[in-house]
Amino acid sequence: MATRIEFTKQLNDMESLVRRFGEKCAADVRAAGLAATGDKGAERGILEGRKAAERLRNNIESNCLDTMLLQQPLVGSDLRFVSATFRLVSDLAQIDSMTRDIAFILSELPKKATTKLADNFMAMSARTAAMVESSVNAFAASDVDKAHAVIADDDDLDRMYAEAQDIVVELIKAGKPSPRSLPELLMIAKYFERMGDHAQRIADWAVFRATGERILSVGDHSYDDVDAE
Repeated sequence: MATRIEFTKQLNDMESLVRRFGEKCAADVRAAGLAATGDKGAERGILEGRKAAERLRNNIESNCLDTMLLQQPLVGSDLRFVSATFRLVSDLAQIDSMTRDIAFILSELPKKATTKLADNFMAMSARTAAMVESSVNAFAASDVDKAHAVIADDDDLDRMYAEAQDIVVELIKAGKPSPRSLPELLMIAKYFERMGDHAQRIADWAVFRATGERILSVGDHSYDDVDAE
């Protein structure tokens, strides 16, 4: 059995990987907002970042499994940290996957299709990226107050999504842009809103790490997504 010093290093390495994955996800969320304004470089960067995301997820999950197998019995805060890390990495992977979905949709749309919603998409991406960063930081620091703040921020993101819906309705009435593009525009807004839900879940795991309790119930809308990764 590894010494406590080696075990502590394992946990610190795992936490470092989680931070790196969170930083990558937040950067890709912001890039998705830029891509919605027509930034093709941001769009390509997101699409080309899949392997890096997969490596981070695999490394974190492997470390979690190794720790669970080799450091028995895990108890108390150590057990909560490892088990929560194993779960939240799925949320980070979902967030990063959604940024690629957005980039792919944008690559298929006419150049001017997002003009009316570009500002909304930028605002939603900025809010979502901040939620991702704050939730991961809350988890790493076991900061319950910061976790609660992330969960509260989702109301603002929901409001932004409702505003995007209203704009799409007005565009439908006006017949501009092409009606074929409007479902895709609404889907992009929905992806940002769902990323916020996953950031909420990460914040919930931050609370679990710190206290052993959960804030969000299983029936909460944030838990409706199926992990397709």
